[in-house]
Amino acid sequence: MNSEDYLKAPESQGAALIEQAYDDYQAQFLEITKRSADRFNRRDWQGIDRDALERLDLYSRIVDRTADTLRSLPGDRREDLSAGAAMKSAYAGRIRMRNDVELAETFFNSVVRRIYGIVGVAPRLEFIAAEFKIPRIEVRECPVCDVYTPNSAPDGLAALFREMLAACGAELHLSDPEADARRIARRVEAHLGQADGPRLPEGVEMIRSVFYRDKAAYIVGRMRVRGRLLPLVIAFLSTPEGVAADAVLHEESDISILFSFTRAYFHVVADKPAELINFLKTLMPLKRVSELYTSIGFHKHGKAELFRELTRSLETSSDPFEIARGEKGMVMLVFTLPSFDVVFKIIKDRFEFPKHTSAREVQRRYKLVFRHDRAGRLVDAQEFQDLTFDISRFSAPLLTALRETAADTVVFEKDRLRIRHLYTERRLMPLDLFLREAPAGDAREAVIDYGRSIRELAATNIFPGDLFLKNFGVTSHGRVVFYDYDELCLLTDCTFRKMPPAREYDDEMSLEPWFHVDDRDIFPEEFRTFLRFPDHLKTVFETAHADLFDAAFWRGIQERLKSGAVMHIFPYREGLRFREEGGL
Repeated sequence: MNSEDYLKAPESQGAALIEQAYDDYQAQFLEITKRSADRFNRRDWQGIDRDALERLDLYSRIVDRTADTLRSLPGDRREDLSAGAAMKSAYAGRIRMRNDVELAETFFNSVVRRIYGIVGVAPRLEFIAAEFKIPRIEVRECPVCDVYTPNSAPDGLAALFREMLAACGAELHLSDPEADARRIARRVEAHLGQADGPRLPEGVEMIRSVFYRDKAAYIVGRMRVRGRLLPLVIAFLSTPEGVAADAVLHEESDISILFSFTRAYFHVVADKPAELINFLKTLMPLKRVSELYTSIGFHKHGKAELFRELTRSLETSSDPFEIARGEKGMVMLVFTLPSFDVVFKIIKDRFEFPKHTSAREVQRRYKLVFRHDRAGRLVDAQEFQDLTFDISRFSAPLLTALRETAADTVVFEKDRLRIRHLYTERRLMPLDLFLREAPAGDAREAVIDYGRSIRELAATNIFPGDLFLKNFGVTSHGRVVFYDYDELCLLTDCTFRKMPPAREYDDEMSLEPWFHVDDRDIFPEEFRTFLRFPDHLKTVFETAHADLFDAAFWRGIQERLKSGAVMHIFPYREGLRFREEGGL
């Protein structure tokens, strides 16, 4: 903050201080993000993990520091709401010409909510849904893209990709860009020729910034072909020999999975976030704007956008909140709004037997998931505090359940209902319901993918704890993911054991174990007793995943994790990889 700002009215001082703090946040966010290219090229996977955690913690750290600084300035802003309103007005004037105004407004809200202890929404003090511009998604000239045009020569498409890869050359240390260009061109030609014969795109628009996540990098764009926009994403891996293209993604579903709410956030330079989101939305029109902001690392703004999406949904619908479908949870009360594809989860006052955890432990596990690599198999959850709703929007059975099971968290205030703490997650079809209701072929694929999800979670050092089918859900793309974190833990904290042989017949018939069992002991052989697949699907699972019932499998994963191995989980189908056609 400039020295002259301290000489202005207190509200101007506060506005200037918050804007400077926001600039500090963005500068540090950018610095961390820009490390990704060097980390990727050097295959510094541990460094990538450290950067991801540092960036996740950055926002709250700077918001807390800013709120403390504001409290230390002369005057008690917590009591003077008019000063707070004036500070909001001064801040709005300072940021109105920024490229990232929407993020700056969210940052301001985070600070003032800390200072004033806002419950619900305070229109005088914070930017509310009506003040945020609803993103207008449209196909327009892209200021964050480079445009490439193929020539009519026989190798015109390969030449286009040579030019494209050359533009990335300073950032991606490609081992053989010529071979990569030819592979990519062949794959794109095959895709474009599927419908009605060979054709070339009129132009290709690619986002200038590279997207980094885990052990992969991506360049993202779209092709204009006969009046249509076709997505184009090229994936790269960093090998000991250098960086090489690994796959081309064309289908909207594949790209939506890449940007899924079940994956870690990308590290990508976003000088004009709204323009970047607009472009991504043209590739994935069904993806929520909130999810897209979250996917590129702006998780606090993604949370704010989600709340605004919910607010708009409530304003334009009349259906009530109701208890979610599926088996009742022992730890969480779960409800949903049918017209809005999100579930709301409240920690119950008391947990049903045999649960022995605590509310604090449940919250700790949600924080673990937030900071962990979700590997496409853990649902990203947003944590909210002090939300208020009109009681008339809640069904009678849900109101009864809230009074009976969550009285410590829910406050009834005349015609309003205040929820002190809840989590939101994308609504999924519970796996147990899916297996009963889906066509036979889809159910079979889901059972096989359920086993894959357990394997991929293990590869990222996560053991779900509860493997019950009701704790997993099926996404709109048919992927099985885990969403109930009551018993989740690090795989390396578990002890996987083989069941000791029974000493005598009475041991086999006993309801209690005849040997000592520690709290962290897990016996994979016992998984069969509670994996209650329909009879016709038991063989399907056992055929594909028999080793999951063997303690040796789990101990083998633990040994790899403890040795420092970083196992990459591919966010696209194996058949899309170039190695399938004799490449990598």
